[in-house]
Amino acid sequence: MKLDLKNPIVFFDLETTGTSIIKDKIIEICYLKVYPNGNEEAKTYRVKPIEIINGVEETMHIPEESTAIHGIHDEDVADCPTFKQLAQTIRKDIEGCDFAGFNSNRFDVPLLAEEFLRADVDVDLSKHKFIDVQVIFHKMEQRTLSAAYKFYCHKNLEDAHSAEGDTRATYEVLQAQLDLYPDLKNDINYLSEYSSFTKNVDYAGRMIYDDQEREVFNFGKYKGQLVAEVLHKDPGYYGWIMNNDFTLNTKAMLTKIRLREK
Repeated sequence: MKLDLKNPIVFFDLETTGTSIIKDKIIEICYLKVYPNGNEEAKTYRVKPIEIINGVEETMHIPEESTAIHGIHDEDVADCPTFKQLAQTIRKDIEGCDFAGFNSNRFDVPLLAEEFLRADVDVDLSKHKFIDVQVIFHKMEQRTLSAAYKFYCHKNLEDAHSAEGDTRATYEVLQAQLDLYPDLKNDINYLSEYSSFTKNVDYAGRMIYDDQEREVFNFGKYKGQLVAEVLHKDPGYYGWIMNNDFTLNTKAMLTKIRLREK
């Protein structure tokens, strides 16, 4: 089924050095931009991962266990641009677009937002809609991308764990889902809401909105409590979060709430 689009939508997938939103880096990004008229544009970039050690930029080693999954080695990205060098190009390509991916709400979107922040590129992703095809799949069938591709598209995913292969497979799976489920509305706002388990304040979901649109913590000893109330009764909790391993986006959103409450 052809997607009913008001804005262009970007299907994207990341291959990374690992699974930590805070510490790991993008080493490959592919995005397929689909326009309301059905036209498509696809781009794939290999990215040299950079980490800061004692204030100095160093090339980050791709762990062997990650290479075993996506097949990308250190030498494959040694001469590639860094994310910071690509950030402005990617920002322009995704401007005004909605997003879709597979497990993207929990990993790809938060990590992409984190990489933009590390590159000092201002991208307000909160204005966009996000569709997580994995969530739709899990609510309907409970499987993986390869299984989803086999189930919905009746084909084997030959190049699984390549960003380009996974990106196009995700696009085809969403189209097939719309064909298969009559109750699944071909509407980006609906799909965005349906494919979200929570309404996140920050991309990592450390804070979420309750049914009254108030921010509440979604982890730790204050889980379920209003962020504003916690900041008032335990001011040190803000400092603890700012000095520990939370994403830059989480810290920025918490700071925004703190300044608002002052």
